[in-house]
Amino acid sequence: MPRKTSKKFAAAFRASSRAGSPESAPSPKRFPASGTLVRIDLDRQRLELRVDGEVQGSWPVSTAANGPGEREGSECTPRGRHVIRARVGAGAAPGTVFVGRRPTGERYTPALGAAHPDRDWILTRILWLSGTEPGRNRLGRVDTMRRLIYIHGCPDDVDMTVPGSHGCIRMRNDDVIDLFDRVEAGTTVVIEAHAPEQDAPERGNASGSER
Repeated sequence: MPRKTSKKFAAAFRASSRAGSPESAPSPKRFPASGTLVRIDLDRQRLELRVDGEVQGSWPVSTAANGPGEREGSECTPRGRHVIRARVGAGAAPGTVFVGRRPTGERYTPALGAAHPDRDWILTRILWLSGTEPGRNRLGRVDTMRRLIYIHGCPDDVDMTVPGSHGCIRMRNDDVIDLFDRVEAGTTVVIEAHAPEQDAPERGNASGSER
């Protein structure tokens, strides 16, 4: 006859199993907006998270194929000082598709991507940026928020470190979740470029219908 397992041992075993499961992994520490800086280097295609001057995380990104620029319709990534105006997608499953900052009910797959090759995929999480420098990236035809410039997830087969977006800052899905969970609305974002800017022709609405 098999030996009976004590209730105490069974409870301890279940607790140990839960502790080792991915679902129970602790969330990363959320840093207050004050003292926290997201720095995006367009030349290096790199995003860094700094808290009180110390690097807390660093990830590859893909920014605009047209390079740096602030003009509406340019499909460029704006430079200068910004803030995170809104955080969208908390708790959404990786690969969740967003249009107009709302989930469509789809989850990205290679088959879905092949079926819609012209869509500008905005996945998983959105950090919507707002410029803070009037005349450079705020108000008028250089307004970052009105241009719908985000930090967001993208298909996993997108080549990070190579500029390829329509103006936004693309990240791998796991990376954008990590960043999203660490930052608050109001966090400062500085976007820098040191290489000479290339003039890009206007292409209508830079944000596109998918945003």
